[in-house]
Order: sequence, then structure tokens, then C-alpha cells
Amino acid sequence: MGSYKKNILQTFIIDSNEALDLKLVREPSDVENDESTFKPEMSHQIFGENESIFGYQNLKISLYYTAGKLNTYLGMKYKSEVDPKQFEGAIADDVMGPISAKLPPGYTNNLDNFVATLSKEKSFKPFGELLSTYSTNKGSAAERHFELYSCTIEEKGFRSYHERLQSFLLWYVDAASFIDVDDDRWRFYLIFEKYPCDGGHRYAICGYATVYLYFAYPNKTRPRISQFLVLPPFQRMGLGAALLNVIYRAFLKDSNILDITVEDPSEEFTRLRDFVDAQNCKKLPAFSKEKLLQGFNAEMAEEAQRDLKINKKQARRVYEILRFQATNLADLEEYRAYRLDVKRRLNIPYQKEASDYKKLQKALNPEELRSTLSTSTKEQRIENLDKQYQTLENEYRHTLERLAATQ
Repeated sequence: MGSYKKNILQTFIIDSNEALDLKLVREPSDVENDESTFKPEMSHQIFGENESIFGYQNLKISLYYTAGKLNTYLGMKYKSEVDPKQFEGAIADDVMGPISAKLPPGYTNNLDNFVATLSKEKSFKPFGELLSTYSTNKGSAAERHFELYSCTIEEKGFRSYHERLQSFLLWYVDAASFIDVDDDRWRFYLIFEKYPCDGGHRYAICGYATVYLYFAYPNKTRPRISQFLVLPPFQRMGLGAALLNVIYRAFLKDSNILDITVEDPSEEFTRLRDFVDAQNCKKLPAFSKEKLLQGFNAEMAEEAQRDLKINKKQARRVYEILRFQATNLADLEEYRAYRLDVKRRLNIPYQKEASDYKKLQKALNPEELRSTLSTSTKEQRIENLDKQYQTLENEYRHTLERLAATQ
């Protein structure tokens, strides 16, 4: 194929993240309003690692949901499609197939039919038990109200609702997998906005989380947060922190709960968890400024676990965040003591490596030893520790900035 034709073919390759428009539709005018559109963060789970679609020019894929019931519309339009006769049999990718395979039955490809379902939105009510309410911009014209619920899969109508809701994970959670809802140890937590409409109010989904109740030997339960998503139109409003706190509070008074863990947390979730846990631990006596400056101790771990169901590893991380806040960085000695304290923890794997090396030295000849271990030099170790420490300090600064902004 000549370079001219190759250049033309390039114009038929489209970024799948750019091509997809998502909407949560509250009223018919939202369909044509670009301001109500939001984009996926990723699309490789549908369109492959390159996140590209071949065979169309000016492709637009529309995946719209009604804001409450999540009735779904899937459509696509484009200016032109590649002609296999002109380009040696080059065929356009299937766009609708990979998306529709992930959507539960009942979605429509007819936009008019989708808009007609909006009339059913006024009858929609959230599922489960109301646990908490949350407001933003209190007292102003921009005030908004949110409600947080918990439910199980047994809730009438929730099974099919959850099937529609979990389809959002594909665009926002890496390595997303749909859960086995028939396992009765799953718990679901949902955020809805309660917004005024036609003299009354309606509900719109904002985000949700799933929690699995693991068994902890000998007779305890260890809830693990599995999926956690606040949808893009509702991010940066404090809803993630509100949702995480609601999950915590649901388990705090249960003496059967050992602690709460998280499955493969993303960087964003780690930051959120650090913020919420630091905010909550600040109120505990064991995390007073005087005690923080004396170092991490068993009392901190016990209090965090007893009062907040925070495990020891996370309690240590929160201690480092709050001690950094309590440290006078202008006092060189105090700042140095803090850095050494964190680096001592970071150095533990290297100490284990050195201990393993000594054991192997006794059992292996030098040649075997070289091929078994890639031991780092002291200089490399110090350099790695410095890098690790700097990364952590930057993360902790980020958390403390957010803490300061909410005080």
C-alpha cells in the first residue's frame, strides 16, 4: 500500500476515550447539552490496550443513562467509514458489539425511546436503608443535598439495578471485574443526589461502593472494600470522603468486626483513605501532638483498631502523616528525627534481605549465591530509601493540604 493511502488510513484511527460520550440524563434537554457530557478515564477493557478504534472518521459513541433508574441508550454516528475495496480489504472495527456485550439486557439503540423513559424517573426511589445525609454549599443558592444508603442484593429490584450501575466500572476502574452477587456476604453502599424537580424532588445516582465480609480467624469478620466509584459529575465535592465514612460507621459499633481492609487500592483511593483516616485519628488521644513526636507505639495501633477499625499497617501510615504535620520543619533536629523514623520502617525489607543473604552464604558457594540474589550495594540502598522517602513525603503533604482546607 502506498504512503498516500497509508496517510489516509491514519485519519480512520480514533482515540476511543475521545470518541465516547457518557451522560446521566435528568431531563430531555440534557441529551443535546454538551455540558452534561463526561468522558471515560480508560477504555482498554473494551477497545484493547491501544485505546483506539479503526475504520471511522468523526466517530461519536453515545452511552447515556437516565440519572435515577439508569435506563440505558447506546448509539453511534460518524462522518464516513473505511471502504475495504479502496484499502485492500481493511474493515472497520465493531464498536457496538464490545460495549453491548457488557451491558445488561434492556438497553435501547433508539434515542426517542430512551427520552420517553425519563417520564418514569419521578417514581424512582433509592434502594435500601438511609444511613446519612450530606450537603454542599450550605445556605447558598447553590446548596445541594445527597443521601447515602446501604443495601443487600435481596432488596427488591436492586439486582437488575446493580447490573446497570456496575457497567460504569469498565471506564473508571482498572482491571474491573463484575462481582458474584449471589454471594450473600456482599454489602452495597450508594450515594444519590436529592434534587428539586417539578415542585417535588427526584433522585440521581452519584456513586457507590461494594464491601465483602471476609471471615477472620477465629470468630471475627473483616470487611474488605472492593469497588469504590464516585462518578465524574460528582467528584471534588467531598462525596468520596462521605461515602467512606458511612462505610466505616456501619461497622464501628459491631464488636465482631476486627478491622476494615481495602482490595488493591488505586492511588486516588489511597489518597482518599489517608485523608479520612488522618481526619478521624486526629481526634484520638493516642495521636496527640506530644505522643506523635515520641514515635509510633502499640497504644496508637490499638486505639485506631478499637475505635476506628483501622488495621495496624494503615495506623502506622496515618501516624507518619500526622507526625509530619506535628513536626516543626524549621527545627532541623526535629525534622531529621522524623525522616529517620520513616526511613527505619522503609529499611525493614532491606534488613530482611541482608539476613536472608547471611543464611544463604552458609548454604551456597559464591557462584550459586550470585545467581540467586541480586543484592543491592549500600549506596544503592541509601539512594532507594531517599527516593521512597521523598515520594512518601510528597503524598503526605498532599493529604495535609486537604486536611488544612477542611478545618
